Amino acid sequence: MILGIGTDLANIERIEGVLDRFGDRFRNRVFTEIEQKRSDRFENPAASYAKRWAAKEACSKALGTGLRMGIAWRDMAVTNLQTGQPIMHVTGWARERLDQMTPQGMEAVIHVSLTDDRPWAQAFVVIYAAPEDAGWQPAPPMPPGRTLA
Repeated sequence: MILGIGTDLANIERIEGVLDRFGDRFRNRVFTEIEQKRSDRFENPAASYAKRWAAKEACSKALGTGLRMGIAWRDMAVTNLQTGQPIMHVTGWARERLDQMTPQGMEAVIHVSLTDDRPWAQAFVVIYAAPEDAGWQPAPPMPPGRTLA
């Protein structure tokens, strides 16, 4: 059962300008340490940041709130499996909202897809509920010693 769908399109050049203007102030307000480390590995980190920005916007839309009602940017974070597949993690109020919208006896699963083609970055998020006993696996836990903060 689909609980929510969200999409967002971000302009990489706009994110690049914000990074140039506000630097760490912007990074630390919006992105977790893990997201920053991954993005900063690239020759042009703005594309990675723009995809993650779009993913957070898309996730907030899929949660049915947008970025209001107490959801903070850092309550949503994108990590990647070793295969490169993006995984969305939610904490704080975003987690509370997800729990509220998940029917009893069901488990929420979040799928995220990211793409970019300069100057655009796009994210698509689908949240669905599966029976708890169906064997679906939520996003894997964060690696040992790592947190979203």
